Amino acid sequence: MNTTTPDSALSAGPLQPEDFDTLEDLLEDLRTRYDETPQWEFCEGFMAALICSRRVIPPSEYLPVLLDIGGDGENQGEDAFANAAQAEQFMALWMRRWNQIVEALDAPVENLEDERAYMPEVMDIRGMMAALSPEERAEALKGEDEELPAFAQVWALGFMFAVEAWPEEWTAPGKDKEAAKVLDNALDAIVALSEDDTGPAEVSPYAHDSTGEDDEAAPPPSMSHARLEAFGEALWAVYELRDLWRSIGPRVAQVVHAEPTPGRNDPCPCGSGKKYKKCHGA
Repeated sequence: MNTTTPDSALSAGPLQPEDFDTLEDLLEDLRTRYDETPQWEFCEGFMAALICSRRVIPPSEYLPVLLDIGGDGENQGEDAFANAAQAEQFMALWMRRWNQIVEALDAPVENLEDERAYMPEVMDIRGMMAALSPEERAEALKGEDEELPAFAQVWALGFMFAVEAWPEEWTAPGKDKEAAKVLDNALDAIVALSEDDTGPAEVSPYAHDSTGEDDEAAPPPSMSHARLEAFGEALWAVYELRDLWRSIGPRVAQVVHAEPTPGRNDPCPCGSGKKYKKCHGA
């Protein structure tokens, strides 16, 4: 279970809104050179999966996977940044968020309203578009060919991308049927969130921030009730995955001790009585 974090990152504290803006800016700069560089929400899901992973996967292994999505191998982790200062800034913010998520997933929370609970940094793009005037919306969507992602869909895609990148770390022990069931159910909950929300727009994920039903600033509905429930189920699934791999522990590498090869004139170990060179050594 990956719980190791640098001492320098531990003292920095939780990320603030401006820190997430900085991360998006760094990723946007990467995107000018590498078209497939993901947005932060994808990285957030990817990070959550790494934290839950059965094996400790080091940055030298996961950064090239994350930052070279769809690439040709040219974009190699920290070396992809414009300079060392950018790479250092990204990793400092990355580890601060990492620590924050570890703390949240290890907290003994009983409901997701607990301020200690894990809450992914996700964007309600459809809600943001719905809040714009028709003119502003048309301008914002100019040149956009793809469907706007559903709430937390990109986060779930990032999580599953990490799962698919290291499938051996997401396979339950062969004879542990209960673990396999927990694993399958948890991953199914996250996969469900990676799908589109095709239900009616009934609620906003930020409705609780408004001051009342008649508040003109209240966010417009942007997702179905089913989507909001699926989001909660996916978050509990992350907790279950974290607990599952911690209880099972890392995979144990099998050590195969090779028997020494007999000399050509030695008796064959098969018991035939023949010399090795005239039997299995022929």
